[in-house]
Amino acid sequence: MFENLNYAMVQLVHNFGAAAVAGLPILALYPAAQTAAVQRRLAWLVGLGWAVQAASGTGFSAVSYYYYEKLPDLHGVAFAALLIKILCAAAGFWIAMLYVRRATRWSDERGRSAWKLLASLGVTALAAAAFLRWFA
Repeated sequence: MFENLNYAMVQLVHNFGAAAVAGLPILALYPAAQTAAVQRRLAWLVGLGWAVQAASGTGFSAVSYYYYEKLPDLHGVAFAALLIKILCAAAGFWIAMLYVRRATRWSDERGRSAWKLLASLGVTALAAAAFLRWFA
């Protein structure tokens, strides 16, 4: 029972991180969110979302190790999906923090490109999650 509760709690945190990394970059592309202050706050939240994704993803392994004394045995499609998610998280966090630090010196087009890239990374990670879930 506690094993499932622990997995569910990690999944809950992971889902909120996923919503942030996929949804907030899309929101940032809408005209109502185009002020510099709003964009900067959204970039912070996206960076935090990617950090939550990485931490909660590690949490899945920690729960598995705690209950089974071994890490999940991933191979093939599931392993590739996990690598894609890790790469998306690293790149997404890096781009979000780069946005926070330097976007005031960027052109509007460069800022929009960063948001489009962040949205693409979020959607890619979500798609990879489905493959990781069902091929693990």
